[in-house]
Amino acid sequence: MAVQVWFLGTGDAFGSGGRDMAAYLIASRAGTYLVDCAPTVLPALKRHGLSAEPIDAVLLSHLHGDHFGGVPFLLLEYTYERPRYRPLAIAGPAGTAARLRQLCRVLYGEELLDHAPFRIDYFDLEPGRALRIAGATVRPFAVPHQRERLSLGLRVEVEGRRIAYSGDAGWCEELVAESQGADLLICECSFFHTRVPTHIDYRQIASQRHRFGCRQLVLTHVGREVLERQAEIGERVATDGMCIAL
Repeated sequence: MAVQVWFLGTGDAFGSGGRDMAAYLIASRAGTYLVDCAPTVLPALKRHGLSAEPIDAVLLSHLHGDHFGGVPFLLLEYTYERPRYRPLAIAGPAGTAARLRQLCRVLYGEELLDHAPFRIDYFDLEPGRALRIAGATVRPFAVPHQRERLSLGLRVEVEGRRIAYSGDAGWCEELVAESQGADLLICECSFFHTRVPTHIDYRQIASQRHRFGCRQLVLTHVGREVLERQAEIGERVATDGMCIAL
């Protein structure tokens, strides 16, 4: 079995073009990993004939709603619809456990986490500190996206394959460094021409493309500008439900 990367949600926070929000499933013999977990994750999994059951770990790049707001719904699935009894790893920036408990309380007015019939193992992701999580090596790196809170890009290594993911990020040299030797770079491209410090636009990617050292580059987290001018884009633009075998 090759390592498979499923693009469950490739849109921005506005659901531009009717796309689902950020979620990527890495499936391998060593384990299955959900990279970011948007509120649309359960419908996306079921729409594409995939099960949440094999997921061993949820890896969160940052704690914005369109990237982690689906975790409570995943926990609901595991608690009531498809009961889970083996542990689930959840890894994210420091404070993830507290933010998740707060979110569950806001959404359901009760301690949803207390009803789960399975153990949740939390891991704090820190830039430059590699962690072994559920059979994969996760290497976080800092990216510019939020002023006060930490946002991360992630490099996931499993079964000899390397997948780099920008998360939400403004342009930074870390993306070039982490692309070196990667089998796949999943890079956000929120805008085509609008320049902001917290997101990447296509003009930046096009001007720096020759510096990336990845075997494949796929653009995601696409916004309205990108969809309107997709015919002018030379790189592969992800679509919901797309699967790449590495």
